Amino acid sequence: MHHDHGIHLRAVCKTFRGRGADVEALRDMNLDCAPGSFTALIGPSGCGKSTAMRIALGLEDYDSGDVRIAGQPPAAATAAGVTGVAFQDAALLPWRTVARNIALPLEVLGRDPAKYGHEIAKLIELVGLKGYENSLPGQLSGGMRQRVSIARSLITGPEVLFMDEPFGALDQIRRRQMNVELQRIWLESESTALLVTHGIDEAVFLADYVVVMHANPGRVIDIIEIPFERPRRNELYSAPEFHALCDKVAMVLHGE
Repeated sequence: MHHDHGIHLRAVCKTFRGRGADVEALRDMNLDCAPGSFTALIGPSGCGKSTAMRIALGLEDYDSGDVRIAGQPPAAATAAGVTGVAFQDAALLPWRTVARNIALPLEVLGRDPAKYGHEIAKLIELVGLKGYENSLPGQLSGGMRQRVSIARSLITGPEVLFMDEPFGALDQIRRRQMNVELQRIWLESESTALLVTHGIDEAVFLADYVVVMHANPGRVIDIIEIPFERPRRNELYSAPEFHALCDKVAMVLHGE
């Protein structure tokens, strides 16, 4: 197993045992995300993609296999602050300002936010929210709240960034704008990124590799390399080669 800043799952199995039938969430899941790469996990509901991410974060146990996040077991990586997380629900604390929401992971790790004023200000600027430092979440749009969530995920200077449908609640136009923004933020952070998404175009636009999963049992079916140069721009969405790759992912996804 590599001691690097990547994400490595080796032959991971996970079955949820219920009162009725057991659900085999993951069968022999292998995933290698090289340091500094961007990987998208895509698949139907129930294919285990969110379970795989929860295992990688140390939020869920697994039955067998091996998991290393930046060279460490998942729980140790999370405790050391080397992982950042942004979920679909921005989950901001409504009584805290933008700046104090971004500082939250520092407090969880027992670090003094007062020493991170410069980093917080830099991240607020990076996600395009300068001037909103003292705003409360209720005063922000959905897209702005999601930017706060992404800034919060980066405050510990993570080597690995996990995102589960971060823009799932936004309309397609806003989502595409946010994808361009996210790419810029990720390139600047130099972290290894893993994105769980239902959106084929989002996966193809953002990722170096699109990992396609099927359900029952949850397993990896194919890994499709995305060759487009970075930074990728909005025009890519209308390029024929972009649509050809989206079609290829769709065919694998739907088992054609």
